Amino acid sequence: MTQKRATPTIKRRRVGGQLRRWRASVKSGDAAKLMGWDTTRLSRIERGTYRISGDEVRAMCAKLGVEDPVGVEEVAKAAEEPVGGGWWAAYAGRIGRNYLDFIELEAEAQAIHIQHPVIVPGLLQSPGYVREMITRALTTVSAEHAEMLVSIRLARQAVLSKATKLHALVPESALHAQFESGPGVMRDQIRRLLDASEMPNVELKLIPLTAHPTYGAIGAMTVLSYRHPWSKVVSVDNPMGGNHTDDAEQVGVLEKEFAAISRIALPVEKSRDRLNEHLEGLHK
Repeated sequence: MTQKRATPTIKRRRVGGQLRRWRASVKSGDAAKLMGWDTTRLSRIERGTYRISGDEVRAMCAKLGVEDPVGVEEVAKAAEEPVGGGWWAAYAGRIGRNYLDFIELEAEAQAIHIQHPVIVPGLLQSPGYVREMITRALTTVSAEHAEMLVSIRLARQAVLSKATKLHALVPESALHAQFESGPGVMRDQIRRLLDASEMPNVELKLIPLTAHPTYGAIGAMTVLSYRHPWSKVVSVDNPMGGNHTDDAEQVGVLEKEFAAISRIALPVEKSRDRLNEHLEGLHK
């Protein structure tokens, strides 16, 4: 039977990447022979450009001697999921591939660690703040496209209503932003942060104004964690939708960076007190 070429979605690439990790020291040629494939087919499966069935995942893992029934079943299940699932699929072709990948990675994470050195992170932005960030961006987009991006960012926030754990580091300097539309934008934004800080799955800490500028100098970043056996993913923000990787070394570097910033951030309760102080100041 002819193997169908698949669009290398992030899900397909992660399935292939996990199979490659399980293959470990087994040479690709030897692993392919175990399945009766040629090395080209195996390579394309591992890159996510060829689709693999759940039964093929199970068979390959059995032949490789993978002793992880829970992990194997998780990957087999993911391999069977149809391409184009999730609310974000409606935006395919309308936003960049990297951004679409990030939305899917974010939506499926069990835990999210996010830090931004300049603005309030997207998952915690109020509707008014979102609109300010998108409609007044330096890159000019049509009003229709801007409204689509606003809708997408607000839809992403649904992860907070699930069991997803969020650890967010928010720069106190972001609370001093002034908008032409008035102080109401920041008042609503601070209320949004206070509401989020009361959620049981959210840990919100402010990076104080007194923090040395080296903290966060690496830029905005997100660390995404998943259920077994999926590896963690880190994403470094950029205007094209971010760069994402599950490379263990790069993940480790950014996890250490996040931990260092978290250590100098205000504790949760003091962060909440500081937010209230800023809110009171806006009412004067």
